[in-house]
Amino acid sequence: MQSLTLDSDTREAIAAAISGDAMTVACLCAAWCGTCSSYRATFEELALRHPDKTFVWIDIEDQADIVGDLDVENFPTLLVQRGDTVAFFGTMLPDGAVADRLVRAQADIAPEDLARLAASSEERRAWQRDCNLRVLLAACKE
Repeated sequence: MQSLTLDSDTREAIAAAISGDAMTVACLCAAWCGTCSSYRATFEELALRHPDKTFVWIDIEDQADIVGDLDVENFPTLLVQRGDTVAFFGTMLPDGAVADRLVRAQADIAPEDLARLAASSEERRAWQRDCNLRVLLAACKE
């Protein structure tokens, strides 16, 4: 399955696609970023290797009304969440093998352990509060 691209025409479809308990992997990038442009193909390959997960490409400038308040320090930034639990939010090396290891590692964590980890530090608690893609999409509809 190819990744989905978040734009004004796909918001509802993406919200529906990430409404279950499956894992979502979102890449936050910018069109002007050369690293992001070259990473897009890597992200698509990653999506094909993990057809049981939903992959979403988000241009942080085009979708600023949804992700504008997120603290994106560098590109690419990945957001990994299962259901309503954000498992990871941060800058990644633009390396498919590193991203694949991250996705596999997060997928291997049992839901109860993921919930415990989500509350284990101030940074992770902030992810739950600020980075939940479901919440961000729903807030944009209001």
